Amino acid sequence: MKSEWERLIERFIREGILKSDKVIRAMRLVSRDKFLPENLRGYAAVDTPLRIG
Repeated sequence: MKSEWERLIERFIREGILKSDKVIRAMRLVSRDKFLPENLRGYAAVDTPLRIG
Protein backbone atom coordinates (compact mmCIF):
# COMPACT_ATOMS: atom_id res chain seq x y z
CA MET A 1 0.00 0.00 0.00
CA LYS A 2 1.37 3.38 -1.00
CA SER A 3 1.60 6.23 1.46
CA GLU A 4 -0.35 9.44 1.00
CA TRP A 5 2.96 11.17 0.30
CA GLU A 6 3.84 8.73 -2.51
CA ARG A 7 0.35 9.10 -4.02
CA LEU A 8 0.75 12.89 -3.98
CA ILE A 9 4.14 12.62 -5.70
CA GLU A 10 2.68 10.32 -8.35
CA ARG A 11 -0.18 12.75 -8.94
CA PHE A 12 2.28 15.62 -9.36
CA ILE A 13 4.20 13.53 -11.91
CA ARG A 14 1.00 12.66 -13.84
CA GLU A 15 -0.09 16.31 -13.89
CA GLY A 16 3.32 17.46 -15.11
CA ILE A 17 4.07 19.41 -11.94
CA LEU A 18 7.11 17.26 -11.15
CA LYS A 19 9.42 16.67 -14.10
CA SER A 20 12.95 16.56 -12.73
CA ASP A 21 14.19 13.10 -11.78
CA LYS A 22 16.43 14.69 -9.13
CA VAL A 23 13.52 16.51 -7.50
CA ILE A 24 11.30 13.41 -7.65
CA ARG A 25 14.04 11.34 -6.03
CA ALA A 26 14.55 13.97 -3.31
CA MET A 27 10.83 14.15 -2.58
CA ARG A 28 10.68 10.37 -2.25
CA LEU A 29 13.61 10.40 0.17
CA VAL A 30 12.51 13.29 2.40
CA SER A 31 8.88 13.69 3.39
CA ARG A 32 7.38 17.17 3.74
CA ASP A 33 6.51 16.46 7.38
CA LYS A 34 10.19 16.83 8.27
CA PHE A 35 9.79 20.57 7.60
CA LEU A 36 6.51 21.13 9.42
CA PRO A 37 5.72 21.99 13.02
CA GLU A 38 4.38 19.01 14.94
CA ASN A 39 0.80 20.32 14.92
CA LEU A 40 0.75 20.40 11.08
CA ARG A 41 2.48 17.11 10.29
CA GLY A 42 -0.83 15.37 9.64
CA TYR A 43 -1.27 17.68 6.65
CA ALA A 44 2.10 16.91 5.04
CA ALA A 45 0.58 15.00 2.12
CA VAL A 46 -2.27 17.45 1.53
CA ASP A 47 -1.89 19.58 -1.60
CA THR A 48 -2.47 22.94 0.01
CA PRO A 49 -0.28 25.74 1.33
CA LEU A 50 0.34 25.49 5.06
CA ARG A 51 0.94 28.50 7.27
CA ILE A 52 4.09 27.72 9.23
CA GLY A 53 5.20 31.14 10.39
